[in-house]
Amino acid sequence: MGRPFFIDFLMSYRDAYRSEFGGECVRYLWLGMAALGAMVSASWAEEIGDAENGARVFRQCVACHQVGPDAKNRVGPQLNEIFGRRAGSVEGVRYSDDLKRLGADGLFWSLDTLDLYIENPKIFASGTRMNFAGIKDPQERHDVLAFLRQYSDNPANIPEALPTAIPAEVELSAETLAIVGDPDYGEYLASECTTCHRQDGSDEGIPSITQWPVEDFVIAMHAYKRKIRPHPVMQMMAGRLSDEEIAALAAYFAELE
Repeated sequence: MGRPFFIDFLMSYRDAYRSEFGGECVRYLWLGMAALGAMVSASWAEEIGDAENGARVFRQCVACHQVGPDAKNRVGPQLNEIFGRRAGSVEGVRYSDDLKRLGADGLFWSLDTLDLYIENPKIFASGTRMNFAGIKDPQERHDVLAFLRQYSDNPANIPEALPTAIPAEVELSAETLAIVGDPDYGEYLASECTTCHRQDGSDEGIPSITQWPVEDFVIAMHAYKRKIRPHPVMQMMAGRLSDEEIAALAAYFAELE
């Protein structure tokens, strides 16, 4: 799939985003790009990519995002009808100030802007809370966009297309998920977590876990515990925790302001 020529032209300015002046300049170039992109998106949509492979690539996104008939906001917003949505606009989602500012300035998600964003979120919006390195392979990005397009305006009259059939990272028993954690005990346990994770929700290379939904936190920790998530330090830390301790930490960080 070929990206419209002006997209690559504008992308050549991305390094300027790291400076205060260049950041404002590129921000408005992107807004102009979104408007231009709307004129070609209809023809590009037919060539987006392989939606079936996109469903597989999307697995790396499911820790924070859901899509499909039962999709809910998690750490990140649900992605039904993402095409044409104003950036930073889903109610109840804790967005970065930078992404909310882009939305207020007129940024809407299109094939073009989504392609840029998922290539490298931190370059597109330097203050984004989306702790994801990006998808560097252009074909994989196009496949993910083809997959997500099914849940927007393609087909136009079905906002939620077929179920994604993407399982959770780890299947937990109803009993494990039903454990109600003690946030006070979680605060006691959290000292090791906050050695790396900032309590104020900011991140400097370390993902924020503040105000994570309880179930997401529990699933992620059990995925580390079972060595499904590949991070040796987190595997070691989670491996020392009982189900009750994981639930307590989840309860504490979910309520942390």
